[in-house]
Amino acid sequence: MRINLPNQITIARLFMAVLLFACLAQYDARSGAAGNWLLDLSAGLFVVAALSDILDGYLARRHNQVTSFGRVLDPFVDKILVLGTYIFLAGDSFVDSQSRKLSDLSDWMVVAILGRELLVTSLRGVEEASGQAFGANIYGKAKMVLQSVTVVWVLVTIAHPDLLLGVPAMLRPVVVYLMVAVTFLSAIPYLRAARGVLSQTSVSK
Repeated sequence: MRINLPNQITIARLFMAVLLFACLAQYDARSGAAGNWLLDLSAGLFVVAALSDILDGYLARRHNQVTSFGRVLDPFVDKILVLGTYIFLAGDSFVDSQSRKLSDLSDWMVVAILGRELLVTSLRGVEEASGQAFGANIYGKAKMVLQSVTVVWVLVTIAHPDLLLGVPAMLRPVVVYLMVAVTFLSAIPYLRAARGVLSQTSVSK
């Protein structure tokens, strides 16, 4: 199978995600500022990976290179990138010597994000199996943008807590909770879109 350029970019994004995870795995908040370069590198990798998602989608549509392989691979890599990053941010590596969670991300938040993604993926499978299109809507895209912005916000403000007089660092908990709320609420339009198929399934049983 010949892999076109958009899919090559998607595969490259997967490798960037692996490199990002390697950097996050090496970070230890207890080491203080010594590991801040890892956070800067991680933020840069995440930004490049997120922008590559926009690029491969644009190229696929512009050159009519949308493939079944790409339709499966692209969302899979996106979820690996985002969910994997949030798992690391909520982990013990971001707990400092004073037992403070620097990322302001809790385990339940990661569970909520994962649950939302599993729900929408399941709904997409049911809907498309019935022959109905179930593409991403504006709410899902807004969710993805906010999740990406939050990742970079968290990494940069931990590495540079005094940036802009410390205001971004003070706003970090607000940004995190807003992201979780938007992630949860973004599932509602998908539930509404799949309501017809879900109703038919329940009746048939």
